[in-house]
Amino acid sequence: MSADTPRRIVLLRHAKADWPQVSDHDRPLAERGRKDAPAVGLKLAETGITFDLALCSTAARTRETWKLAVQELPTRPKTVYEERLYEASLGELIALLNETSDEVADLLVIGHNPGMHALADALAGRAEGDTLQRMTRTGFPTSALAVVSFTGSWKSLEHGVGTLLDFWTPKEH
Repeated sequence: MSADTPRRIVLLRHAKADWPQVSDHDRPLAERGRKDAPAVGLKLAETGITFDLALCSTAARTRETWKLAVQELPTRPKTVYEERLYEASLGELIALLNETSDEVADLLVIGHNPGMHALADALAGRAEGDTLQRMTRTGFPTSALAVVSFTGSWKSLEHGVGTLLDFWTPKEH
């Protein structure tokens, strides 16, 4: 693929987590999260995007979200469990995405807030319809997903290069 290939990145915040007496990294999904994660998978399937790669945080709640969501997809993308997604800052997230191979056109990232919200907001120099207003109003809750498109190499991914195409939460639908 050339550097001017259109690309899409879908940012997914993990589903609602429980608060048992375990470390933050080991927190499982709550009952609501186990219900919302398959709905997220259905929404991902509805987008029609065939992901070339899924990057998933190593935290238990992101892995469980992905395990339930991916079952709803028509094809399962290659999945990489990436430790650096856990507690990543905006700068760290952009640096991680800059490492993505240009063979990848469509990327799914399953991570955490405040990173997912900050990344979607930072990348979206433009937005279709009321997507940016809806994202701003809801604050990127659990199970939310944002679809951002841009053209160019992953190495050139930076603030403002993308268009926010869609923003979705289970509560909106």
